[in-house]
Amino acid sequence: MTREYCIILSITSWLLGFSILFFHILKTAKLHFCGPNIIDHVFCDIVPLLELACSDTSMIHVVVYVMGIPFVLIPTTIIVVSYTYIILAVLRISSTTGRQKAFSTCSSHLIVVSIFYWTIFSVYVVPSKDLTNTRSKILSLLYSVFTPLINPMIYSLRNKDIIKAIQRTFQNHVIW
Repeated sequence: MTREYCIILSITSWLLGFSILFFHILKTAKLHFCGPNIIDHVFCDIVPLLELACSDTSMIHVVVYVMGIPFVLIPTTIIVVSYTYIILAVLRISSTTGRQKAFSTCSSHLIVVSIFYWTIFSVYVVPSKDLTNTRSKILSLLYSVFTPLINPMIYSLRNKDIIKAIQRTFQNHVIW
């Protein structure tokens, strides 16, 4: 990857993200809010915010779901295709130890990515009438807090020095 290609990808990602946010901000700013100003959610997300509006939000809901589909499915498709190629390459490794090591590395990443994308898919692509408010909060916590929290843990637990340190800590502080 060249420096220029990296810069182009970064700028494209930022512009795409800001343009989507800008669209939501413009549409939400035109809404009328007449009820309570307390969002019954973990953080100020677009769907719970729209529930507070007194004006018609059906068009914004449609846009959220329609825009959510490619923003979840395209990266998911890229990841699935990439992992298909990775698995095929790993299966060509002649030694069993090498295959196990490669699958071990891939599996931890795949677990974190799966949790992240399936929760986002459940919140933003599945219609909200099938999703209760409590379930939406739990899923939002999964992709916004839990996934970033467990990510370093999953990768750290593969490090033998960290595993030994954890074992020593448990042996020194836990009385059996």
